[in-house]
Amino acid sequence: MDDGYDLVVAVGGDGTWGNVADRLVASGRPDITFGMLPNGTGNDFGRSLGFHPTDPLEAVRVLVEGHVRRVDVGRLDTPSAAESQPDLFEPRHFLNLVGFGFDIAVIDAAARARFLKGELLYKVTALQQLFRFPGIELALEGGSGPRREGRHLMLTVSNGRFFGGGFPIAPGATATDGRLHACRIQDAPPLGRLRLFNQAEKGQHVRSDRVEVISESTFRLTFPAAPRFEMDGDVRQAASETLDLRVLPRALGVVAPAT
Repeated sequence: MDDGYDLVVAVGGDGTWGNVADRLVASGRPDITFGMLPNGTGNDFGRSLGFHPTDPLEAVRVLVEGHVRRVDVGRLDTPSAAESQPDLFEPRHFLNLVGFGFDIAVIDAAARARFLKGELLYKVTALQQLFRFPGIELALEGGSGPRREGRHLMLTVSNGRFFGGGFPIAPGATATDGRLHACRIQDAPPLGRLRLFNQAEKGQHVRSDRVEVISESTFRLTFPAAPRFEMDGDVRQAASETLDLRVLPRALGVVAPAT
């Protein structure tokens, strides 16, 4: 970035893209454009922008065409540390999503899995955790709404629409609406969890009385202890039990499909 480049291209998936986007936004250089070539497990943020997750030739064509869209970026102001650098606690930006509870249990199980990858890896490990994960206590406060609390299966706070290899966890979200979208799923017995999982594949989980999607520009989350969580697919450890998140509207220029 200091060598005069005005385009940075990242080859990978949500974790790679989120890490690069964090550094670009933190640089204070809004003139630098971000390009994405999908080559990861989920590629969910790319889906939200119209990329096909398994078509690299299309992604190269998009780069050549050079259509730039300004997109929102999420920010976790509460310091956290990556598992690869456990002593480096810092605020971070994210492109797609932060997830708590069931989400992190699935990522942990997927890391132990063998002979699976991509969407199949997530779906198989998710089905296992539906019967094993104990649930999580948390409280959620939006910028203008009441406090929600209790035992949950999971909580995601999204900038994009998809997670987990194509699940539309926040069906109404776009990366240009100036909002974050918290999807809180209250805990349920195993068969109820399975029903919610099947509904989530088509974005129909939002019809359940156990599910609520809240759209705000800021959120505060409180847990019994400082949580482990995932940010754009990477596992992190929070520095405290209270986490503050906000949206940065139109903070990053991304080369993306025109429609």
